[in-house]
This record gives sequence, C-alpha cells and structure tokens, in this order.
Amino acid sequence: MTAARRALVGVPADTHGSGAYLHHSAGDKYLRAVAEVADCLPVVIPAMADALDLEALLDHLDGVLLTGAVSNVHPSHYGVAASVSHEPFDTVRDSLTVTLIQRCLARALPLLCICRGFQELNVALGGSLETELQLAPGRRDHRAPDSEDDDVRYGPSHDVAIAPGGMLATLLGSNTTRVNSLHRQGIARLAAGLVVEARAPDGIIEAVSLRDARGFALGLQWHPEYRAADNPDSVKIFHAFGDAVRQHAARHARSDS
Repeated sequence: MTAARRALVGVPADTHGSGAYLHHSAGDKYLRAVAEVADCLPVVIPAMADALDLEALLDHLDGVLLTGAVSNVHPSHYGVAASVSHEPFDTVRDSLTVTLIQRCLARALPLLCICRGFQELNVALGGSLETELQLAPGRRDHRAPDSEDDDVRYGPSHDVAIAPGGMLATLLGSNTTRVNSLHRQGIARLAAGLVVEARAPDGIIEAVSLRDARGFALGLQWHPEYRAADNPDSVKIFHAFGDAVRQHAARHARSDS
C-alpha cells in the first residue's frame, strides 16, 4: 500500500456515559499497535448499530480489530441469565460487535479479536462464557494484579501451551509463549466454528482461530497490544495481521480496477 492509501482497520468503540451524553471511544494502545506495529491506519467505528450501514462501512475497511474493555458481553447473547458477577455491561457495543463479527467472517475480512473481542468472537458464533473463573476448583486467578502501575497490571503472568501445527504456532514459530492476564471471564462452551490455538496451565482457552477459515481470523484472551513493539511475539502477531489486511486491500483494489 502507498502512503496515500494505507490499509484501513476498523476498531469498534466502547461506550460510556448516559442519555444524550453517551461517548464512543477506543483505547490508545490498540490504535497505536495497529498504526505503529501492524502499519495500518486505525479508524474508530462508533457503536451505533441503529445508524450504521454495516455493509457500506465494510466496503471501505480492510480489516477489523476488536479490543478488550472493562465491560463484558451481556449473557443474554449466549442464553444465560444476567447476574452481578457478569457485570459491567456495554449493551450498546454488543449491539454492534456481534453482528459486525458475523459480517466480517462472511466477507473473509481479516479479524483480530483481543480479550473482550475474543469472547465476543466465541459468542457471535454460538459459544458461551463462564464468569468468575477464579472461583472454580483447580483454576488460577486470571485477574489483573492489584496495582495502579500498568507495567505491573500488564506484566507477564503465565505461559500458554500452543497447539502444534495451528495458526498461532505457525505465526510464532513456537509451542509456548508467556502472556499477561487481565480477565475474570473465559470461554465455557467453544463455538463449533472455532479451533483452540492455546490454553493456560489450568486448561482455560487462551487463543482460537476460525475453523476452515478463508482468511485471517484470530482471537486472543491476553493483551498483545500492550507495548506491542517491545514484545517479539506481539510484533509477529501484529505483523501477520497487518500483512493480511494489506493483502485484502490489494485484492479489493484489483477487483475495483
């Protein structure tokens, strides 16, 4: 891609506030990882499912990155009654991302899903989530360390075992990687359309890819975007995503010519 036409990556926004003062935002670390490591142009997508023509929007995008968030997917999307342990919610984001994921996959649009996005991917394809993982027997505490220092919160937490011969093993050239951990929910029932790419020592699913994918589709429970340029495995992930995005953009340009 030339400087005049860098590949575009859509980043769906979180919402906060209420009523007329609702705000749409995306975290700086995700946007910088797209711009500085994947070498693509990030574009924030407002969580306005009722006002967006998704097909027209996706006509202009070359990839989508779904971010982590403080909020969780509302359990009504996977057939579970909501409780305090499932909170907090961002139902406005839910109304966009569940459908957006399905549309991206139908188009084989490159998709990188991180933390909440990883869980959204599973839910969008018919899977379910488990909350308060640390309360189950034999489970480790996957929540972030109690610190205001982001380098501590996002610091290395545990290794994950990578499935041999899978998409992630191919990208990283390894059967293990060390990751951070800032979540209290995880995959309960894996969606039929997904394949496990990595697990934590206690068996929790940490990475997935799309079964029989026509393009790049990867979900990660950890946060590779944090100081992505300083982590060799994060660099490999974002480089691979960026390459897939540029390849999609090139195919789109040829079809338009």
